[in-house]
Amino acid sequence: MSIEAPGYRAHRFGAVTSVPPYQDLLWPAVQAIRDLGDSGAIDEITERVLELGDYSDAQQAVLHGDGPGTEIAYRLAWARSYLKGMGLADNSRRGIWSLTEKGRTVTEPEIEPLRQLYVATSRRERKRKATLDELVELFETNPETPQLEAEESWQDQLLEVVMTMEPAAFERLAQRLLREAGFTNTRVTGKTGDGGIDGVGVYRLSLVSFPVFFQCKRYVGSVRAGAVRDFRGAMTGRGDKGLLITTGTFTADAKAEAARDGAPPLDLIDGARLCELLKEFDMGVTTRIRQVEDVWVDAAFFEGI
Repeated sequence: MSIEAPGYRAHRFGAVTSVPPYQDLLWPAVQAIRDLGDSGAIDEITERVLELGDYSDAQQAVLHGDGPGTEIAYRLAWARSYLKGMGLADNSRRGIWSLTEKGRTVTEPEIEPLRQLYVATSRRERKRKATLDELVELFETNPETPQLEAEESWQDQLLEVVMTMEPAAFERLAQRLLREAGFTNTRVTGKTGDGGIDGVGVYRLSLVSFPVFFQCKRYVGSVRAGAVRDFRGAMTGRGDKGLLITTGTFTADAKAEAARDGAPPLDLIDGARLCELLKEFDMGVTTRIRQVEDVWVDAAFFEGI
């Protein structure tokens, strides 16, 4: 089964590459979550949509603006937001998306009417809350867009900061991240003639320890299958465990290559996962917990006096 991908976006190098608008990703997103057992993480959903749609490397490489995120991932973020507003999906604080009861039974012909209903309802709600000046500004900007998921904004900001780092500094960041994650004897080894290997660390799992080689790629697009094969080739004769870290994304073919049968498996960390790890280990990311106080009146209390 394949998914049509209508819609166009200009590639930053001038070529025109087809990318589906968010409306055409609503049903594929529902299908993807269903295939994952009615729930899934953002990267799992994105990967499954790409598999169903059979998108080319060129389509997956189209950036949103100046990057580092891809246009397909950006539009899928909108699709998830709309599915939530339409009552078809919900997400947890940890970014796991799941279908609601309505989402598990909705059919493809029902998607567009539900979207139009949500857009109309959102417009009425904005009109009720906004002043006239705010309303004019809102509709001049974009008449149909709900607020994007909160996690997208801080991730984009973090990746922009990381992209300004020098290559050697990014390697040191990866080195420190692996140390925070429990690796020992972690060192940066990248140098000319090293085949693209940037460093190595030792990971201990219970009574067993083994070296893990890592490579860092500050990409504003998608890492392709060729880069995965090259990294695996550089590891030949040195070890079987590899970790490829990027600020961008991995194409579906790159992910398939990393898990290819008969070859040493490689673990992939894309930009979204990198952000979550930096947040988890408090590396340049500060999380503040806000408490909300709910107050209600117990009328029975007063009646009993």
